[in-house]
Formats: sequence, C-alpha cells, structure tokens
Amino acid sequence: MTPRIIPTLWYAEKAEEAAAFYASLLPKSHVDSVRALPADSPSGPAGSVKIVEFTLLGQPFMAFNAGPFEPFNHAVSFQIECDDQAEIDRLWDALGDGGIYEPCGWLKDRYGLSWQIAPKALGEMMKDADPARAKRVAEAMLTMKKLDLAALQRAYDGA
Repeated sequence: MTPRIIPTLWYAEKAEEAAAFYASLLPKSHVDSVRALPADSPSGPAGSVKIVEFTLLGQPFMAFNAGPFEPFNHAVSFQIECDDQAEIDRLWDALGDGGIYEPCGWLKDRYGLSWQIAPKALGEMMKDADPARAKRVAEAMLTMKKLDLAALQRAYDGA
C-alpha cells in the first residue's frame, strides 16, 4: 500500500459544521464520517471529542473537535486554484463570510482557517521567463485583497 498524507485540522469547536460547510462549496467533496473518540483524552472524557473525516476536491481530510489548545495561524493555509473570476468571487464571498478578508487573496474563514483563493493562471504568470512580466503581476497582486484575474492579466500584458 502506498502511504497517503491526510491533512488533519484541530478545531476548538464546530469541526463537523466546518467540514460540512467546506464540502458544500467544492465539487468532489463530502463528509465521510463523524464519530466520538471512545476513550478519555487530554481534550475531555470519552465521547466528548469528535473526529470528522471528510473529502475536499477528492483529497481526504480529518478534523478534531477537541478544544482550544492550538489556534490556526498563517503557517498553514489551503490554496484553491480557480479557473475564472466567477469562481474566485463565489469562494471568496462564501469562505470569507463571517471571517476576515486579508491581502493578496488570503482570507480567514469563520472557523479561523486560512485560505488562498487564487486564479489558476496566477502561478503561470508568476513563473514567466520574462522577469518584468512576473514582477508586474506580483506588484499588482500585492495591491489587492480579493484577486482580480482581469487586472492581473493586464499587468502581465503590460497594459
């Protein structure tokens, strides 16, 4: 068997709600199971810790609803590459609702998890062999909160 990496998220509370919310926004996404930890743990007595297995865009995840030991921070985020501005707008609005919108396409959702909502084309623009093009795109991105694909394309084109 080939090993797998399964990102695991520790929520103070509402892990099941967060997983269902994320799964409602993305294709090939669903909550797979929710169960209680059947043993006492540092987070609480048997049955108090919830374990949520879910899938986002075909990638398995796990979440624990286990108390406020370690809050999320920017050291870990999830980037969603979007094909067009409509998808950027939809995910930006949905994931950011009740959270905090941040610079450069970043946001913190209502559960405290950091996301980057970015056009798929951004990566290619930033890797362009022409350093002037890549620089213009980077400089344009650094002025934005929600990323604007048309504005990034104009910067890339030198318009």
